Amino acid sequence: MVRNIRLIAAALLLASCTATPTQERQLSTKQSIPHSMQGVAAKQLFGAHEHGSDQNAEPHGGYAKGCLAGGVALPETGPTWQAMRLSRNRNWGYPETIDFIRDLSAKAAQQPGWKGLYIGDISQPRGGPMLTGHRSHQIGMDIDIWMLPPKRLDLTPAERENISSISLRRANGAYVNDQWTRQHHEILKAAAQDPRVARIFVFPGAKVKMCNDEKGDRSWLRKIRPWWGHHYHFHVRLNCPKGASNCVNQKAPPAGDGCKDAEKWVHDILNPPPPNPNAPKPKPRRELTMSDLPSQCVSVVQSR
Repeated sequence: MVRNIRLIAAALLLASCTATPTQERQLSTKQSIPHSMQGVAAKQLFGAHEHGSDQNAEPHGGYAKGCLAGGVALPETGPTWQAMRLSRNRNWGYPETIDFIRDLSAKAAQQPGWKGLYIGDISQPRGGPMLTGHRSHQIGMDIDIWMLPPKRLDLTPAERENISSISLRRANGAYVNDQWTRQHHEILKAAAQDPRVARIFVFPGAKVKMCNDEKGDRSWLRKIRPWWGHHYHFHVRLNCPKGASNCVNQKAPPAGDGCKDAEKWVHDILNPPPPNPNAPKPKPRRELTMSDLPSQCVSVVQSR
């Protein structure tokens, strides 16, 4: 199915003119959408590409509505990491994102029982909306990191397709289970203390556990944010890089360590409020088209 989508999208791309490097530099922010791209789901266009664009590296737009120029691939295997689920081709990011993974995985390898990190989804080669799954991960600044402590860093591609991470939650995420370790705490702490990091999403029980266990500097806890899911992996979101004028940061987390907020999440999990019969039904999610994305994303799709 993914192959068919890529073939269809590739045909659409061939129908549109391919920009030269000079033309790419001259693209106006008011550039119109080529006729061949109009009405086409953006995920089909971005999902068709197997490599990054021939452009200077730059994220355009926001984490859930953008694209990535000049993305680079995280090597499938490194001294302290392995990229997982290689068939998805989502081990692409902004260069600073790749550097962050190298740095954090080296710190993880110093923890007892950890050879490094297993890295899940980053972005597609050119970012943008994904063929399946995430709403974010569109500008190469989001990283999913598995909770499973790596015992080996020589997994074959087939093993990386079939191995699963571990869940650390209990009681629907209100508490951690017996798979949680102090090493998880220290790796999350190391990530949060990195100035490149904007926030980290993890299930509520993990945040409360870290709040209860941390006896030293607590300022880093502000970046640890409770969110649904995120018990098989934690999600690191980096700040927009300096000088990336088209990149849109998420609003900073509220002041303070955020522990009371996480405790409220846990309370609501254990004591769910009664359903509101008057609440409007959620609207179906609309597929993003190129007109929803920053205008620079047209050149990202069209670039060699």
